[in-house]
Amino acid sequence: MSSQTIDWQVLPFDKLTTAQLYQLLQLRVAVFVVEQTCYYQEIDGKDLVPQTHHVLGYKGEELVAYTRVLAPGVSYDNYASIGRVIVDKSCRGTNVGYDLMSRSVELAQSMWPNAAIKISAQEPLEKFYNQFGFVKASDMYLEDDIPHIEMIATAS
Repeated sequence: MSSQTIDWQVLPFDKLTTAQLYQLLQLRVAVFVVEQTCYYQEIDGKDLVPQTHHVLGYKGEELVAYTRVLAPGVSYDNYASIGRVIVDKSCRGTNVGYDLMSRSVELAQSMWPNAAIKISAQEPLEKFYNQFGFVKASDMYLEDDIPHIEMIATAS
């Protein structure tokens, strides 16, 4: 499947429909809580921050890709952030994840051009994130029993 079949939308929380909100929460729980067996407080309040933007990728009516882009100070002092990076199983191994991160990085850079972007990346995905200018900025640490590293992309 090519990413050309994906309909991309970028919306702040107050512009999400109830159906979109349901779909994004359903996808986040399906992947992060169920698939990765991480029992944590998925709904953390950061979605409600007015500057938070949700990047949604639809294949037809189905949400298949998602990130949320967070303003500096929401997750990290002085850094914008991209989190909850998800590609549905049906689209993994395609360019959808690449397109999702490209759009998310471009969004963060356009909204906060002077801020570097910091992410908490699952360690096995380090090379994937390197493609977008992210470099390892910490030793490995466990987050919900999954090896993670902090990564930073400098401001453009």
